[in-house]
Amino acid sequence: MTGARAVKTGTRVRVVVLAHGKGLPLPAYQSDAAAGLDLLAAVGAGEAVVMAPGTRALIPTGLAMALPAGFEGQVRPRSGLALKHGVTVLNSPGTIDSDYRGEVKVILVNLGDAPFTVRRGERIAQLVVAPVTRAALIEARAIGVTRRGDGGFGSTRVATLPQTSAKKKNYKKLIKSKK
Repeated sequence: MTGARAVKTGTRVRVVVLAHGKGLPLPAYQSDAAAGLDLLAAVGAGEAVVMAPGTRALIPTGLAMALPAGFEGQVRPRSGLALKHGVTVLNSPGTIDSDYRGEVKVILVNLGDAPFTVRRGERIAQLVVAPVTRAALIEARAIGVTRRGDGGFGSTRVATLPQTSAKKKNYKKLIKSKK
């Protein structure tokens, strides 16, 4: 084990291996700098889940876990499955709250053009354990003006901000008048 891996193992997560997960290894980081642990499919031995194109399936991992208070588990897609097969995690990232004690399951969707087969022990998703900051929402009459404003859904890639010095001057007046 390298020093990098040893330093980053401070958050302890208790895991229960359920009956149908017995015999599978626990999720593991695949490299010293990996952010996510690979989750494995805990489908029955000799069984498979065949996903036709455009379908989704709930895949068991055979694990229940107790994330520490102040942490969450983020279930994310595996890039290799997405690139090679068009298979991804449907509700990405899926959130596992620290007070959830049921089995971790992964909703996969086949966006590819061929059937995809999930077999026991196959790496199906990643689990990133991350700290959570809880927000306190405070009702306000206004939230202030920014250069971006209410532009969303790709607006930061579109040249919508003033390009000429005359337009920049008018934009600055607009900002000052809204303060």
